[in-house]
Amino acid sequence: MSDGDSRHGASAEARTDGGHVRSGRAGNSFLGDFWVNFVRWNLKAVRNPFVVVGSLVQPIIFLVLFTQVFGKVATGALSGGGAGGITYETFLLPAIAMQVSLAAAAGSGIGLVNDMEEGMFEKTLVMPMSRSAMFLGKTAAEILRIVVQIAIILALGAVLGAEVATGFVGAVGILGVGILFSLWFIALSNIMAIVTRDQESTIIGANLLQFPLLFVSTAFLPLDAMPDWIQVVATYNPITYGVDAARALMLDQDVMTVVEVTRFGGIWNTLVPAVAVLLALDLVLGGAMVYLLNRASSSSVK
Repeated sequence: MSDGDSRHGASAEARTDGGHVRSGRAGNSFLGDFWVNFVRWNLKAVRNPFVVVGSLVQPIIFLVLFTQVFGKVATGALSGGGAGGITYETFLLPAIAMQVSLAAAAGSGIGLVNDMEEGMFEKTLVMPMSRSAMFLGKTAAEILRIVVQIAIILALGAVLGAEVATGFVGAVGILGVGILFSLWFIALSNIMAIVTRDQESTIIGANLLQFPLLFVSTAFLPLDAMPDWIQVVATYNPITYGVDAARALMLDQDVMTVVEVTRFGGIWNTLVPAVAVLLALDLVLGGAMVYLLNRASSSSVK
């Protein structure tokens, strides 16, 4: 075969997919594209440590200040709310772990807007890469950061006197809940980024959602210790389900009071409905984000 035929054969291996050139070379495999984007977003996080450190420092401040300033008062509220015998450090730690997930997930949309503002978003769209692999690589990098940060919070909680009643398995379970819990907010953060295409608007939007939702959930006090209207809001608040799932693993008991489930027994009466709600949120918001991302990328390429 001549050199011209070889070149023609190599070109024949390339195909167009929705207007994008896709190479048939092994280097453009799905896993290869996934790994390139996974590494890229991790390197980007390392080069911009302010976002990483900021999403971790704030929950640490909450953990230290809340336990030291409100510890005695909150312990009394726990006793009156049916959670007697539990230290506030142990009660609060699962909530702070979920707050870490929220803060780190908010950075997902900020990173996407940053790519748009720098023109990198449009450049990656015309590369011969799988868009699914690009998104999954980005999400996996963010999940890795969330896992590391939750592990740091759990270690700090142990230093402050918090105890995971279910042991190492329970700690791993809390990490898993943190991942599942973060996915819906990662999707929501990216939706805000796609809609606004502005970094400041995405940051403000994420913060406006984070803090009110945290305080009208079971994060800082048991449901019975809160006003009636907050109890109603907490029932429909996604943060309640993430916190309750992590807290059930922390305390090794059924802690969910917004929904009464008795058919599974023990902590499963909390874990099953909580995981079901979080999975539903992940699927709905994740689907909406993928739709908007595909629509935005199509218009950007044009």
